[in-house]
Amino acid sequence: MRYLPLTPSDRAEMLAAIGVESVDRLFEDVPGAARLSGLLDLPRAMGEIEVDRLVSGMAARNVAAGSVPFFIGGGVYRHHIPAAVDHLIQRGEFLTSYTPYQPEISQGTLQYLFEFQTQVALLTGMEVANASLYDGATACAEAVMMANRVTGRRKAVLSGGLHPHYREVCETYARFVGFELAAETPFGGGDPARLVGSETSCVVVQNPDFFGEVRDYSGLAQTCHEAGALLVVVVTEIVSLGAVRPPGEMGADIVAAEGQSLGNALNFGGPHVGLFATRDKLVRQMPGRLVGQTVDVAGRRGWVLTLSTREQHIRREKATSNICTNSGLCALAFTIHLALLGEAGLTRCARLNHGAAIALAERLEHVPGVRLLNHAFFNEFAVRLPRPAAEVVEMLAGKGVLGGVPVSRFYPNDDALADVLLVAATEMTTLDDIGRLEAGLREVLP
Repeated sequence: MRYLPLTPSDRAEMLAAIGVESVDRLFEDVPGAARLSGLLDLPRAMGEIEVDRLVSGMAARNVAAGSVPFFIGGGVYRHHIPAAVDHLIQRGEFLTSYTPYQPEISQGTLQYLFEFQTQVALLTGMEVANASLYDGATACAEAVMMANRVTGRRKAVLSGGLHPHYREVCETYARFVGFELAAETPFGGGDPARLVGSETSCVVVQNPDFFGEVRDYSGLAQTCHEAGALLVVVVTEIVSLGAVRPPGEMGADIVAAEGQSLGNALNFGGPHVGLFATRDKLVRQMPGRLVGQTVDVAGRRGWVLTLSTREQHIRREKATSNICTNSGLCALAFTIHLALLGEAGLTRCARLNHGAAIALAERLEHVPGVRLLNHAFFNEFAVRLPRPAAEVVEMLAGKGVLGGVPVSRFYPNDDALADVLLVAATEMTTLDDIGRLEAGLREVLP
């Protein structure tokens, strides 16, 4: 069967629907220096050994996260992953499994998803959790749409501290599904409670937020409930729940989170695993799948898909979501890692993260021109520099230090954030790493 590519008119129609003028606009986030203007200068044919040598040499030009001091966060974090995690998830019965359509032959998959749900519910302080979504960003958008269904309203308020990628995914869903968003300006946009009204379905906040700030949202939860709205709490650093008060105890109605930090390496940006938890009374409007425990005819313990809200499984008009898969292998890695840690291990890991961040903050505050912007943080915080943060990051990289994430990477048109740098420290961060970052900043800052 011949492959028939899209015609120019097909492409033009698709670009118009997306809202961009050209295909080049889809790659505008890639720096010009990193783009190829033509084909790679490679020979037409090579032997396997030669190809391996050539590609290995090209790959060696990358700076791997573990090869230099690493302070990058911004929603994806470098943690220690026990060797047992990767070994176990690569067993054939796990690696090749997919969606458990037939529970009678998918008991192993269903059991670990049941355990995964239990872990997520305990971590978030919620009553019920589903069998995972794609990632934290899609979980956030699904939470907004769920709040719309529950309240019968079509307007969501997004905090200025919400991760900009999560905000963009919500905006995309809003455009095509048809609901309204009211978004605060980033970094100190104010109190989202002031935007809550009779038409508000939910308020979406993040804790710790995109800039690393930790807050107590109990008061906001009360304000939302008095107005008939829901509170959605987003968590991008799930390890923080080993130390920070869980969203459920603050009065959250829905928790949407990213589980990458447990069991899942950086992997150049994915795949990730979305976490989703809510109150038991709202379970019928929850997207995705819910694995439940039961007994068979012989009284033996077993598992089933108790709830499956995808449109392929039920009537389209009753579907709450079209989330098709559940990042099952990533969810299994999460479950194994957390089971190996246990409650005490997770708490200790969280304390190590926070301790490393405190040590980092104390050292950076002594660098002339560097100002800490956070009142409270977990393992990530924002600093203001005396020159554009993107320039500083490039100069630090030249010295063999990956110094963090310039906020201008996410907000390129906001001059007020051009000199703000996000830095993260985890249990993988050493005092020597911190010393090299401090020394590097002293060299490159005026």
